[in-house]
Amino acid sequence: MKKLFLFSFLFFGSYTYACPEVLDHEVRLLDSSKTQNLCEYENKVILAVNVASRCGFTYQYEALQNLYSKYGKEDFVILGFPSRDFMYQEYSDESKVKEFCSTEYGVTFPMFATTPVKGKKANSFYKTLTEISGQRPGWNFHKYLISKEGKVKSFDTNVEPDSEELISNIAKLL
Repeated sequence: MKKLFLFSFLFFGSYTYACPEVLDHEVRLLDSSKTQNLCEYENKVILAVNVASRCGFTYQYEALQNLYSKYGKEDFVILGFPSRDFMYQEYSDESKVKEFCSTEYGVTFPMFATTPVKGKKANSFYKTLTEISGQRPGWNFHKYLISKEGKVKSFDTNVEPDSEELISNIAKLL
């Protein structure tokens, strides 16, 4: 359900503003009790990635961080969602996930609580991404590219963060 915000202006009357449905989800921050509504990232190009610290694709963190460093000032953000859905390749202790990402790869992009990303137990954001794109994550490091208008394109795990395919799609949206 979209949250509606009503703004009234003295000279211009009022209008209704709605966050894109794909972003209207409250999620908990990694290793924290604080939550954040993803509407905060509205008007940004978003790359949402389900990540894992002990996976054969974990090396992709480096390219993800490089991508974030390169485009982060251009209305681009990466959102990381640790998950244990695929052979439990993520730590069960979120403090270990946070420490690993920070010390091993210098991750500075937003990271959220460990969460299911597939099936009936998937968090509401990932359920929405799956519905819109028609594809669910098949493994760790599946990527969803979300336009500023809320359109979603899915990229398989094997599409590297620094691949021409992904970078050209990001550049088109920026």
